[in-house]
Amino acid sequence: MTHQIHIVGSMPLKDSEEVFTTLGSVLGAAVKRMPDGETGERNSWVGWLARIFGQNPALELSSETWKVHEGATAHRRYRMKAGMLAKDVRVDNLPYADFARESYAVFRRLRDAGKVPVGTKFQVDFAPAHSAVRSHITEDLLPTIEPVFDDAVRREVDKIAAAIPHQDLAFQFDAASAVFKTLQNVETGIHGGSKEEIAATFTAILAKLGNHVPADIDLMFHFCYGDNNHRHSVEPIDMGDMADMANRLRRAMTRPINLIHMPVPRDRDDDAYFAPLKNLDLAPETEIALGLLHLTGGIDGVKKRLATARKHLKTFSLATECGMGRRKADTIPELLRVHAQAAALD
Repeated sequence: MTHQIHIVGSMPLKDSEEVFTTLGSVLGAAVKRMPDGETGERNSWVGWLARIFGQNPALELSSETWKVHEGATAHRRYRMKAGMLAKDVRVDNLPYADFARESYAVFRRLRDAGKVPVGTKFQVDFAPAHSAVRSHITEDLLPTIEPVFDDAVRREVDKIAAAIPHQDLAFQFDAASAVFKTLQNVETGIHGGSKEEIAATFTAILAKLGNHVPADIDLMFHFCYGDNNHRHSVEPIDMGDMADMANRLRRAMTRPINLIHMPVPRDRDDDAYFAPLKNLDLAPETEIALGLLHLTGGIDGVKKRLATARKHLKTFSLATECGMGRRKADTIPELLRVHAQAAALD
């Protein structure tokens, strides 16, 4: 085995047991951390969080719809009920810890049975407010409710850290198109009036979340440009904004970052895309995972992207560009076969 494999998050399988056993049998020790696949209702990434807002007594459905890009699926956002104030919106409990405790019990049982390699860690993925809240709440409420939601995420971190041995844990925060589309297009608004302000705001948000994770738990960040209906929210020009955000996080963090994942579109095997990686200034313990594994083009396409990436970054692990949850389940065996082939490449 030459390359480690990072599993971004979701997989369209039946349940966490099938995810863990599949990853264990196909990839084995090539995977250092295993997510539970966000199966069932969570397969829609942040879509399932609609029930958190729908059950809130201060909110009701509005006529305002939202979609991440023009080809994405639209849904209605929630607004304040008459007579209620934004300060009345509380997020007292998110289900992340409930799902994590349930999945970890399965993970540990399978690891004890030898179906998951010894030393593999259990990975929990979080969608911060700038992705989760904007999908479900009207624009005027975002400045008030985003911090409330992220406070709730930190409480979920605490619950999981209290329930699961730290040596078995890895936490990942998803910095998706809400961050990188906003940066690339310089979409001014509640997160800043210039690109510099936007970058500084998102750095502060992500660092506050990351610094809340105990130092003896693995910490990871997943950078992303979106994958709704297999389409990016915006096509990345190159890896410049991602390299810059990685460096900003390194400076803002008071604890180690164990891994940062960066996507690579399937049609980008050119030097211009990877060139900004030379600007990375990260601590030695921070692993970069490049999302250059695609089913399109198979292992030959991977080899082309890999060859170019190696010219700009000496060592890195491999991953898909985003989670696999929105793929058809019957494509997963072949995609994982590409993972295994890539892990063995010289």
